[in-house]
Amino acid sequence: MSVAEQVLLEKIRQLPPQRLAEAEDFADFLRTREDDRRLTQAAARAGEASFAAVWDNDEDAAYDRV
Repeated sequence: MSVAEQVLLEKIRQLPPQRLAEAEDFADFLRTREDDRRLTQAAARAGEASFAAVWDNDEDAAYDRV
């Protein structure tokens, strides 16, 4: 366990019981946001090949230099 993880766990242990659910909800929110970011990036990478013919053409070459 890293030092940062140990510090975070100690802070969580010091929270009053009524705040633990709030901390858990926030951790779930952060995990969901990270999962969404990864999914968005994976979808963008998956679509690159499909759009290559559209993006890579002589008519739009001027925009490649911008």
